[in-house]
Amino acid sequence: MKYLVLLCDGMADTPVPELGGKTPMEAAHKENMDALVREAVVGRAKTVPDGMKPGSDVANLSALGYNPADCYTGRSPLEAASIGIDLAPDEYAIRCNLVTLSNEENYADKTMVDYCAGDISTEEATEIVNWLAERMPEGVRLYPGVSYRHCLVWKNPAEDIGELTPPHDISEQKITTHLPDPEKAGLLLRLMEESNRILMEHPINKARVAAGKHPANSIWLWGQGRKAALQNFTEKTGLRGAVISAVDLIKGIGILSGMEVIDVPGATGYIDTNFEGKAEAAIQAFKDGNDLVYVHVEAPDECGHRGEIANKVHAIELIDEKILGPVEQALAEMGEYRIMVLPDHPTPLAIRTHSSEPVPFMIYDSEMAGPGASVFSEKAAAETGLYLPQASQLMDLLIGKDE
Repeated sequence: MKYLVLLCDGMADTPVPELGGKTPMEAAHKENMDALVREAVVGRAKTVPDGMKPGSDVANLSALGYNPADCYTGRSPLEAASIGIDLAPDEYAIRCNLVTLSNEENYADKTMVDYCAGDISTEEATEIVNWLAERMPEGVRLYPGVSYRHCLVWKNPAEDIGELTPPHDISEQKITTHLPDPEKAGLLLRLMEESNRILMEHPINKARVAAGKHPANSIWLWGQGRKAALQNFTEKTGLRGAVISAVDLIKGIGILSGMEVIDVPGATGYIDTNFEGKAEAAIQAFKDGNDLVYVHVEAPDECGHRGEIANKVHAIELIDEKILGPVEQALAEMGEYRIMVLPDHPTPLAIRTHSSEPVPFMIYDSEMAGPGASVFSEKAAAETGLYLPQASQLMDLLIGKDE
């Protein structure tokens, strides 16, 4: 038996007036998902435990069968693992976004113009981050990641450094009330302020402004946590697994859980990602002996954060056509298989950030027809009445652990 998990990040949504009151899942032409769902087990699952913030870190741990309440230490430690950072016990890993802020003179008066600095390229970002890394104070290290996503390590034994706000939660809002606590994390605040003071003089930002692009004119620090540890996925499930993703967060979860992490050239985390390459990599991963392949696609989430209605619909269609279709066809030629498709959390276009509502899921078994639904959507999944209060149960349901 082969198992495919297709995780469509942020795909779930609420009705959108511009789509005639449909959600992007309902508006998208997704022939393969809607064909499979008619004979699948369909329902909703709660991927974000009560009391935890809705994010891809917590939600993807749940989808992979881990209870975040037992193993979650923060977002950035998962990303740090992907970059190859070995955290000491007294170190925090902290996500470092390159962002675009407005031009007010006083830092606290600025607005979050763009949480991803115009989707800055990895090449540009790496040069900027390495330049900033040379200017970090003692006890602070800065590492480049992918596009706007990077990692800062801060040697600090304090157990509480306060709340750090995700920048995508405050798009087009004043940053005034969302800055690090000057008493608990004054150094982080100073680093953000200093980065803004010097970054506009960097040649890459001058070139971006000249080209009409958003400059990476500040760092933004959030998602802190201590070193993480996960139970080995093979020991947990009895399956050999592989992870395919463009983002360090999901790669880090794969590394910490002992899964094979497969890099795909041209995988960007946005709608311009290499969808075909991800499908080819998944098919090859199965041929190479993996029992389960976890394909994570970031594009719907990014479109949700940016308020891009048409692009979010199109991202779902591209996932369906260029990933699900070819991989399902290849699996059919290999023998028995099961496919689980779900988002990790909603990223509603109306609010442009994550929410905690249960997500729709479907599990298709090539050998056994389920009760099914007419289409794969939020509403159709809710109408089945099947609800899992802990999404970490999904993996057991997929692999038939309790059968």
